[in-house]
Amino acid sequence: MADLATIARPYAEALFQSAKPAELAGCLEQLNELAQLAAMPEIAALSNNPKVSADDLSKLLTGMVKTKLDPKVASFLNLVNQNHRLAAVPEIAHQFEAMKNKSEGAAEVMITSAFPLEGSALTDLLSSLKKRFGGKELRPTIQVDPALIGGVRIQVGDEVMDSSVKAQLAQMQASLGA
Repeated sequence: MADLATIARPYAEALFQSAKPAELAGCLEQLNELAQLAAMPEIAALSNNPKVSADDLSKLLTGMVKTKLDPKVASFLNLVNQNHRLAAVPEIAHQFEAMKNKSEGAAEVMITSAFPLEGSALTDLLSSLKKRFGGKELRPTIQVDPALIGGVRIQVGDEVMDSSVKAQLAQMQASLGA
């Protein structure tokens, strides 16, 4: 089977190109909600059931979302269901968000820290990251992972900067073992 990212790309691009810049945030919110529904085992079972039509599945999902779907998103959902690609919706949402961020000159940053980051420590870290990434607006998500022992692990797109004590110990172990 083709890679899920390869399957998702044309759908994400089509929805992105059909939406106006002012509609991107709303489309992303609805797409993320559909992605959560598509990831549910019960919905996956329905999507693979030959007795459930694509239209019925679309109506069911449309009824399960919190707000009325934008016509573009509803049309997108029908197309995805007709092509039996509901399982790709989480990846489509991920790619759509990346396209939205790129068009806005922003980037998602995943910060994993051994301890909670708040206040001036977080502000200072984001300020230095913003300089490193050419002034892009950074949209942080922060996780706490005590296994890091100390320091932080930062991921922006496919670039990872790991200054955690755990990574430094692993590097030291590899150097000593060579």
